[in-house]
Amino acid sequence: MTMSPSGDDRLACPTEDWFGVRFADLHPLLQRLHREGGRLSGQVEFSPCAGIAGILGAIMRKRLGLTADDTHTLSVAIRNADDGLHWSRRFDAGKEVISVFRPVGRAADGYWLERAGPIEMKLTVEIVDGGWYWRQLGCRVFGITLPRWLAPRVDAHKRIVGDGYRFSVVIALPGLGHAIDYGGTLTLEPATAPASI
Repeated sequence: MTMSPSGDDRLACPTEDWFGVRFADLHPLLQRLHREGGRLSGQVEFSPCAGIAGILGAIMRKRLGLTADDTHTLSVAIRNADDGLHWSRRFDAGKEVISVFRPVGRAADGYWLERAGPIEMKLTVEIVDGGWYWRQLGCRVFGITLPRWLAPRVDAHKRIVGDGYRFSVVIALPGLGHAIDYGGTLTLEPATAPASI
């Protein structure tokens, strides 16, 4: 188990380690979420996506049990682990989707690797007004690096509005447009037990 900087036996915070002094630029609620983990839930809205990209997006949504462009309940569990930051997402009573974000280096010249199934995204983070904005650097599928012109583009961010965690995720396919476009405001659930996947 990784020791925290204070020397106790809690897991160190990979996010705080990666950002270094820049961690303080995040909104305090985002700092707390990434230090302590937790479970967020709330309503999210899917926007319709047109054309071929929209059709492919509908196939992706169907794999998650989502068959229409409307409102769904999203639950997200976040926890620190020795190999990075773990996110578990579930829409309604559908399939659980797990992503592992592994930090590499430090914020100045490092990046994060997000792995979900056969897809690995190389990402960095920009902090804007306390919010967390992912910026995509690359994409690999089944271990093959895709050229920029062929790789899907992910635009995602999270920020605090009031006491809520406002977020947006847009996945666009090159030359085809948006395939998935959803967002909403999530609320941190009261801690009854350690957040786990």
